[in-house]
Amino acid sequence: MKVSEIMTTNPACCTPDTNLQEVAKMMLDNDCGAIPVCEDGNHKRPIGVVTDRDITIRTVANGDNPLNMTAKTVMTKNVFTVTTETSVEDCLNLMEENQVRRIPVVDENGECVGMVAQADVATNTSDRKTAEVVEKISKASGNN
Repeated sequence: MKVSEIMTTNPACCTPDTNLQEVAKMMLDNDCGAIPVCEDGNHKRPIGVVTDRDITIRTVANGDNPLNMTAKTVMTKNVFTVTTETSVEDCLNLMEENQVRRIPVVDENGECVGMVAQADVATNTSDRKTAEVVEKISKASGNN
């Protein structure tokens, strides 16, 4: 099975200068917990990811005002990506190795065309494999 078979297509994306309130609204409107941060409005090459956890931990917990912040101030910069042709098994291995819950999917030009999340894995793979992945990814703190 390939990533293209389980990924969420056309994810909402933001730029580094997008206000965090707008990023949070994107999460609400799209019922998701992560928004890829792309180079700019014309190029959807992911340079980071903002998760709901990033907003909470890197702003609210520090006493910062998220209304005065942008995506670049809280985004996770080490972004791991897969392609639509990546096998689900290889994607799962990458998630496990890096203990991340979501991975942007890029096309041949490196532009974001989808996202793979734990939920996608849970609904599209065997129960045993899902349990293994969730356990390994959830062991670390600071997950995406």
